[in-house]
Amino acid sequence: MMDQLALGDKELSEWVSRSQTIKSVIRLPGDASTRRYYRVQSDTQSTILMRMETFADKGADLPFLEVQRHLKSAGVDVPNILDFDPEKGLILLEDLGDVTMLRCLQDVSSPEVERHLYQRVIDSLVHLQCFASPPLKASNIEGYKLRFGEEKLLWEVHHTIEHFYESYLKRKISPADKGIMEEGFKEICKILAAEPVVLAHRDFHSRNVMVVPHNTPQNQPDRLVMIDFQDARLGPVQYDLASLLKDSYYQLEESEISFLLDYYVARFEAYSGTQIDRIRFRRIFDLMAVQRNFKAIGSFASFLNKRGDATYLKFIGNTFENIRRMLLKFPEYSQLREVLFHYYYF
Repeated sequence: MMDQLALGDKELSEWVSRSQTIKSVIRLPGDASTRRYYRVQSDTQSTILMRMETFADKGADLPFLEVQRHLKSAGVDVPNILDFDPEKGLILLEDLGDVTMLRCLQDVSSPEVERHLYQRVIDSLVHLQCFASPPLKASNIEGYKLRFGEEKLLWEVHHTIEHFYESYLKRKISPADKGIMEEGFKEICKILAAEPVVLAHRDFHSRNVMVVPHNTPQNQPDRLVMIDFQDARLGPVQYDLASLLKDSYYQLEESEISFLLDYYVARFEAYSGTQIDRIRFRRIFDLMAVQRNFKAIGSFASFLNKRGDATYLKFIGNTFENIRRMLLKFPEYSQLREVLFHYYYF
């Protein structure tokens, strides 16, 4: 019998009850979004039910469904979709378990195991960039029409200034210091916006890769399944790489980041057949990591300001440390670094 107390939602109960084999429906912890998740257990399988606002106006063109089809057709490992109901805002997914890449990293037994896991995830990222991006992959997905241009990147910067410095920390930033922030980030965003683009997952970090054992007995390696991909859009190749290697949730040694950057370049060159200027590539990676981490801080603060969710505030320290390390490599942005950390620490 279905666990109505765990479900706590009459409309959801009715939709799930179309199957007569349901044994239980249990609410799961959510992510940083407003979506809700339930594990649905039947006699034969376990599935995940995702609940959101109705998407009757979009139907099968909902970004999550659209991007899932696009990535799957390109050979990217993403969750299988079993059913959906636009009117009720319900999507039924395969159950990938509860083990994220972050969970695996917390239990690694050696630096070699850590490195091997990152290498496999980088292989998946390069596959996405090479085989799910234009022009090789033709598509009409909305993400192909959206891009991390200068305006979008700067909007994310302003979002952090508003939600973190002004709303959360209650800082009153002087006009001169705000000018230093504006000019510094404007120059960084202009450089990033001029880079060639691929399809970017947009939130590619250790919490958004699920590690799933294969059901076959042939000792195949675990599946590495990308989730939370619905906001994909065009951006520099370094965008997702910066999210992964300069993660708010897990700190890699700088020497390991350097090794993995070389690994990425070699894999991308092999897949794409193009040569990469390694010095320029690392410079763009560092600048992308600054902007991407600054954006993340704004998101963490906005979850509290908008929804009263303080869960992610504890990751701000790690994220600011990522920014500090990157900006130390750029003497031309020393004023920007000083201003950012002055209003953070004082």
